[in-house]
Amino acid sequence: MAVEDKNISYRIYLVAFFLFIMAAAITVKLTNIQWVEGDYYRKLAKERTVKNFVIPANKGNIYSADGSLLATSIPNYEIRFDASAPKTEVFEKNIKPLADSLGKLLNKSSDTFERDLRRARVNKNRYFLVARDLSYTEYIAIKGFPLFNLGPYKGGIIVEQETVREHPIGKIAERTIGYIGRDVNGHINPVGVEGAYSKYLNGKDGRILKQKIAKGQWKPISDVNQVEPQDGYDVISTIDVFIQDIAHHALLKQLEEYQADHGCVVVMETQTGYVKAISNLGRNEKTGLYSERLNYAVRESHEPGSTFKLVDLMALLEDKLIDTSAVFDTKGGEIKYFGKSVRDSHKGGYGKISLARGFEVSSNTVMVQAVYNNYKSNPIKFVNHINAYGLNKKLGIGFNGEGNPYIPQPSHKSWSKLSLPWMAYGYGVSVTPLQTLTYYNAVANNGEMVKPLFVSEIKEWNKTIKKYDKVVLNPKICSQETIKKLKAVLANVVKKGTGSKLYSKDFSMAGKTGTAQVNYAKSGGAEKYYASSFVGYFPADHPKYSCIVVVHKPNTINNNYYGADVAGPVFKRIAQKIFTDSPTTNEIKNLNQKIQKQEQNYNSYYAKAQKKIKVIPNVQGMIGMDAVALLENLGLKVKAIGIGKVKKQSLQAGEDIAKNATIVLELS
Repeated sequence: MAVEDKNISYRIYLVAFFLFIMAAAITVKLTNIQWVEGDYYRKLAKERTVKNFVIPANKGNIYSADGSLLATSIPNYEIRFDASAPKTEVFEKNIKPLADSLGKLLNKSSDTFERDLRRARVNKNRYFLVARDLSYTEYIAIKGFPLFNLGPYKGGIIVEQETVREHPIGKIAERTIGYIGRDVNGHINPVGVEGAYSKYLNGKDGRILKQKIAKGQWKPISDVNQVEPQDGYDVISTIDVFIQDIAHHALLKQLEEYQADHGCVVVMETQTGYVKAISNLGRNEKTGLYSERLNYAVRESHEPGSTFKLVDLMALLEDKLIDTSAVFDTKGGEIKYFGKSVRDSHKGGYGKISLARGFEVSSNTVMVQAVYNNYKSNPIKFVNHINAYGLNKKLGIGFNGEGNPYIPQPSHKSWSKLSLPWMAYGYGVSVTPLQTLTYYNAVANNGEMVKPLFVSEIKEWNKTIKKYDKVVLNPKICSQETIKKLKAVLANVVKKGTGSKLYSKDFSMAGKTGTAQVNYAKSGGAEKYYASSFVGYFPADHPKYSCIVVVHKPNTINNNYYGADVAGPVFKRIAQKIFTDSPTTNEIKNLNQKIQKQEQNYNSYYAKAQKKIKVIPNVQGMIGMDAVALLENLGLKVKAIGIGKVKKQSLQAGEDIAKNATIVLELS
C-alpha cells in the first residue's frame, strides 16, 4: 500500500513538472509576443482589420479641335449570381419572371436563362455569370428585376463595376487618340495621345481608411477621405473630326481599290503645325479588312524615293552651284555609277532637259547627275544640308515608338562611293512620313519649319492648365529666293509633271510624287514591293494645309503602282473635299469703306423721308406691297384688291389726308 502511494506521488510530481514547464513556456511566449514581437503582431492585426483603399480618380476626356468627344471613361458592369443566397420559396417564386426580364433586355431566350440559373442553384454556384459589358442603364434595369431587387443577401445579385475607355467616333484615328495597352510580355505600352499625356489625363487617386466588419465587408472609419482624389485634366487635341473623316475614307477607298498592305495619311495646318487628321490603316490577311493597327506615319521609317529630291534641289540652289535652267542629258534613261545603274521610270529617258523639268518629271538620271557632279568632291557639304533640315533626327513628338531616321554620314564606315548618288533619288536614306511632311510643310510655310503638334491645350473644365503653341524647329531652312523657285517647280509637278493627273483649273495644289522600291535587298529581292507616295500642300498660292499620303504594297498587276496613280488621288480628294464641303467664313474686304454714289443716294432718300407728307401721294404703277406700306405709314387704312402693281386708287393724289380715311387700291 505504501509502495502504491509512493508511485502515485511520483506521477503527480511528474505531471506537476510538465504543467510547470508548459506554464513557463506559455509565459515566455506571451512575454515574447507582448514585448519582443508585439509591434509586428499589432501591425498584422491592424492590417487585417483596418485597410487603406484606393479611390480611383476620374480620368480626363480627349476632345477634338472642334469640341467632339474622342475618348472618355464610362462605367462598365458585370452581373453575377450567388445561387445559394435566396431561400427556396423566394427562388421558386421569382425565377420565372427574372428569366423573362433578362431575356427581354438582353435579347436571349428566357428558357435559357431559367435553365442556367436553376443549374447554378443545383451546383451551389456562388459566382455564376449572368451578363457582362453592361451599360449603366442596363445595370439599373437588372438591379430592379424580380429576385435581384431583393439585394445581395436575399436575392443573390453580385455587381462588379470597372471603368472602361471608349472612343465615341469609333476606330477612326484610334492609334493616334491612343490607349494604355500591354505588349506581348505584359508590360504597359502607352499609345498615342492617351499614352503621351497620361500624366494629365490620369489625375491622382485618393485614399480612404476602412475597417473590416461582419461577412467580409469593409466600412469606412470616417466620412472624410484620407486623400481626396483629383480628377484628370481634359486634353484638347488638334484633330478636326470633319477633316479626319475625309482623310480616313479617302485612304480606305484607295487601299481597297489597290488591295494594298497598308498606308497612312497626315493633314497638317501649315502655319501652326497642328495635325488636323491622321489615318493609319493596315490590312488583316485573314479578313481582308483594314483597321488602325500601327501608327505608320509616326513609326515607319523607310526609303522615301523621289519625294527626297526636294532636298537635292534646295541644297543645290542654296549653295548657288546650279540653277533650275541648267540642262542635263538623261542619256537614254540610264546612267551607271560604280557598276550600278540609275534608271528613269520613263523608258528611253527624256533627252536633254532642264533641272527644273527633271524635277517635275522626276527624272532620276537628272537629279543624280546634278547632286553627284556638284558634291562628289565634298559630300559632307550636301549631307550637312540634310542634317540642317532636321531629317537626321527624330521630331520628338512625344509618342512611343517614333521611327529612327537614317542619313549616311561621310565620316562613318558605312559610307561608300554609292552613298551620294543613291541619296540623290531617295535611296540609302530612311525617314518617316511625318518627317517628310514636316520638311515639305516648311517650304509651304515660306521656310519656317514647325513641329507637328497633336495637342493644343490641357484644360480643367473651362480653365486652361497648359497651352501648346507653335514650336519652331528652324526659323529659316533656306533663303526666300530658293523658296520661291521650289514653290514654282512643286506647282508645275501638278500642272505639267508626274502629278498632272491631279491638276484642276478650279483648285490649285503643289507637291511631289514618289515611288520607292522597298525590301529590294532582302532575300535577293524576293520580298521587294513598291511604296507609292505624294506629299505637298494646298492651295498652291496661299498654302493652308500640307498633306502626305503613303501606300505600301499596292497591287502591281496593271503597273499602276506609281505615286501619281495610287497616292495622288487620295491627296486630291482630301484637298478638294476640305475646301468644297467644309463650312467656310467668307472675308468681306473694305466693309467700312464709303462709296460716293451710295452716300449720295442715301442722303437724297433721307432728306425726302424727313419731309412730312400732308397729301395723298400718287401710287399708281407701284408694286402693291410697297404702296400699302407707304400709305399705312401715312395713317391711312388701305384695302387692296387683286395682286401686282397699283392700277387705280380711290382717293386722288394731292388731296389732304383725312384722319382714319380708307383708300382702296386696285391691283393688276
